[in-house]
Amino acid sequence: MLIKCNVSILEYANISHSVTLVPRLKYSVNLLDDIVEILKKKRHDLKKSNKSLVANFDETDNTHLKAIELERIIVFSLEILYQIKKRTRRISGINSIPQVLPTAIQLIRTISAQLFGIVPNCSQKLCELSVHLGSVVLDSAALTNARFDFSQSNEESSTLLNEVKLMVDSKISKQYPNLDFFKVCNT
Repeated sequence: MLIKCNVSILEYANISHSVTLVPRLKYSVNLLDDIVEILKKKRHDLKKSNKSLVANFDETDNTHLKAIELERIIVFSLEILYQIKKRTRRISGINSIPQVLPTAIQLIRTISAQLFGIVPNCSQKLCELSVHLGSVVLDSAALTNARFDFSQSNEESSTLLNEVKLMVDSKISKQYPNLDFFKVCNT
């Protein structure tokens, strides 16, 4: 018995490309996990070293202000990366990738820029991550004929950045209650 399969070359190419998305997406998630672990260690170290500042904080000492600001940036970066991890868990198939990831890519680039002078290896890994996720988004969009609304994606990322900033500022001000937080944010 001979069975004929009527798969066009285009369908074969789409199946082939969709199969290559899974390992790239998995690699990207693993890279994100690695970055989070590095930043968690950095946060732990900063929190430990900044503990002494609680009792002896000097608002005129620029090194004290910068130490707290550095911790705030790391905490902010971690919180954004946690939000990105949540987003990646919402991917349920190839059709959801163009809906879920574009905002995450913008967030990754923002965090990468903030970490460039502070944790260069994380900044570099975040750049790599944004490139990988960008290629996954473009390939999935090509396969699903998805369209992007960059203004909506920009709005979502701005909203999320603002929400996380407020949350982090609250955490840091609770952690350092005797600190004039406005001064730290303007160093």
